[in-house]
Amino acid sequence: MKKLLPIIFFAFAISINAQSDFKNFLKLSGPIKRWVLFHPFKAKKSLKISMETNKVADSIRKTNLLDGDAAGGQVDAFRHAYWMARLRQELGKSSARSLGKAHERDNYITYKKKKLEDGVVPDEISSEMDLYNNEEGLKLITKNSDVSKEGLIFRIINAIHQGKMKIIKKDKEGNFLTCDGKIIPKETLKGKWKNNKCLVASNKIDE
Repeated sequence: MKKLLPIIFFAFAISINAQSDFKNFLKLSGPIKRWVLFHPFKAKKSLKISMETNKVADSIRKTNLLDGDAAGGQVDAFRHAYWMARLRQELGKSSARSLGKAHERDNYITYKKKKLEDGVVPDEISSEMDLYNNEEGLKLITKNSDVSKEGLIFRIINAIHQGKMKIIKKDKEGNFLTCDGKIIPKETLKGKWKNNKCLVASNKIDE
């Protein structure tokens, strides 16, 4: 799914100019705007963690530790689990979970506007996958834990290989599959929030 949080949220969180803050704030989607309003002192730290998450996930994508698939695959699952785990470690479970849910509500707005998310319009199954992996990430750590980032990375990778997270079922060519293994024609997915994509355990790849 898409890089975590809109770029405009990043600009808002780090801006030091009050007028610029206000203009950027007005451009936020409703769900993210509400999260910032309720967590004004955590916005900047969440920005830092979100940027860190994207950087770490991009690095993992370039290795053979996972499947390299950042849009519905193991790398996508990793990104959401790492994001939630780091947010919980720094901000607490409730704030982390609420930001994750705000992000998914923002995805639905993106779908309604037909904007692209990693080259694919967001859909219901992708949102379900993200929310599931968010919850799994929250389980892997506690607030103020002294677990290192490296330790957390491998904790998440191990969980993915153990099938504790969810990915979207695809074949080796990257075609989306139904739960009974049939290829879903790309044209049938265009503009649809609900479709026949299938969630599977995160260790079930190329099936």
